Amino acid sequence: MINEQYCRVVIVDDELLIRQGIKHYINWEQEGFRIVGEASNGREALELISTTAPHIVITDIVMPIMDGEELTRSIKENYSHTEVIILSSFGEFDYVRSTFQSGVVDYILKPKLNGKILLEALKKAVSRIPNFQLLTQKNGANNFENNLSIEQVISKLISGYEVQLESQLLSRAFPHDYYCLLGVSLKNNRCNEEANLIANKQKAIEKALSLNLSKTQYYSFRPEEYLLVFVINFDKSESANLFSFIKKLAASDQGLSLTMTKKFTRMKDLSTIYKDDLMKLLRYKFYFPEQQLLLQEELPNPLPKVESFNLEWFTNEFKREQFDSAFTYLEEFISSFSICFTTDVYEFKAFFNNIIFNITILLSNMNYDIGDLDKAKYTSFKAIDEAEAAEVVLQEWNKFLLDARKQIADSRSQTGNPNMKKLLLYIADHYAEPITLTDVAQHFHFNPSYLSNYFATHNKEGFIEHLNNIRIKEATKLLTNNSAAISEIGSLVGYSDHSYFCRVFKKKMGMSPSQYRRKQLLK
Repeated sequence: MINEQYCRVVIVDDELLIRQGIKHYINWEQEGFRIVGEASNGREALELISTTAPHIVITDIVMPIMDGEELTRSIKENYSHTEVIILSSFGEFDYVRSTFQSGVVDYILKPKLNGKILLEALKKAVSRIPNFQLLTQKNGANNFENNLSIEQVISKLISGYEVQLESQLLSRAFPHDYYCLLGVSLKNNRCNEEANLIANKQKAIEKALSLNLSKTQYYSFRPEEYLLVFVINFDKSESANLFSFIKKLAASDQGLSLTMTKKFTRMKDLSTIYKDDLMKLLRYKFYFPEQQLLLQEELPNPLPKVESFNLEWFTNEFKREQFDSAFTYLEEFISSFSICFTTDVYEFKAFFNNIIFNITILLSNMNYDIGDLDKAKYTSFKAIDEAEAAEVVLQEWNKFLLDARKQIADSRSQTGNPNMKKLLLYIADHYAEPITLTDVAQHFHFNPSYLSNYFATHNKEGFIEHLNNIRIKEATKLLTNNSAAISEIGSLVGYSDHSYFCRVFKKKMGMSPSQYRRKQLLK
């Protein structure tokens, strides 16, 4: 006897985005398939398979804890009736070949994955299941959409599909006039037992909703690993109680981060409210990390705006060493920019990374000593990229700003003497010439012995060391970006004696010029 039913499918991949993408390639229920679960590795998948009894498992090959090859072997040993489809990248053919030996139906290359290819592989797998026929609209399921669970209807609506439901069914599921979406973020609760933790949070919230709000209906779904979303349907008379309850819920559990949209009246607007309102609120949380509950209705109105940063003006002030005015302008801009919570998080972080990079480059080009600052910028970049709140980005920025101001002050104290500054500028302009201490002394009408003492007293390094540092710094640039012979590069930076150039370079850089060039070519 042919058994007509939905074909149950489990998706296994360690990348959440891949799993989400697969779910949206085809209209699963319309084609007769139903996704009954997803897992991020083979071990999770086996637990899921034991409870959901899927007909088909779609699995990645390379995954942590248990990979797709081991998972396939285990499925065929313990669930021989379950068919397996492999997802793979181009470089994993040996893995794929071994899984075919275990009896997989087909494999799909991830770069070529699309709805047509996925559906063909699924139907190929179905053809191997004895006495099985897909339940689809084509073979007589006239009440297809009315047979969907409310959770599946919500999932389809969120994904942008149109779902035609009988008004009677809709009114039974959602008997009240108003809706809102409640987002429950669990990002701060990551741990080894996160799946149980999320499930427990979900049960606790559902229980509290049932006990405290009698004229309210709710359904929940989990669009992302650390996010729960509740579709709440409520009576107008329950509105005040609902908002009061949500505020108490937020205050009672410091591990929860809640966001709540404004109310709406049409179920067909669910996708728009989810994408345009709830997802924005979740992004705004980056700017309000201390708020347990972020309500759309309580956001500042009008929304904050900020003028564009005038990088050209800032750069010109910086080059003119008008640091006070440049930093004052920058800090005023950041003061406004940091409260503009509608700014995309990536854009917010990119601004600070770019300004840190520009400041270090400008100071370097102006011959400021930025050794420590230049190294510290990479620590700042990493911390900013990993920050989960705007205040963390600002802390990193303020730390960098303090270091930058200190480096500038230290360098200026060394070159604050007008005569010393003229000497350094002259050397910077003439380092490529065969200048000596005597030449510089004659140019400035100093006694050479006096100039030597004066230079050492007012600068952190002596004349010869300072000159060599400038020349070797320029030599490293030429060795990296210029194909000229090494002997020619020595001449270009002021060394007439090639052997002496090589000795000085090795002393400063710890390797010969030729070794340095080879090392740069390998990068």
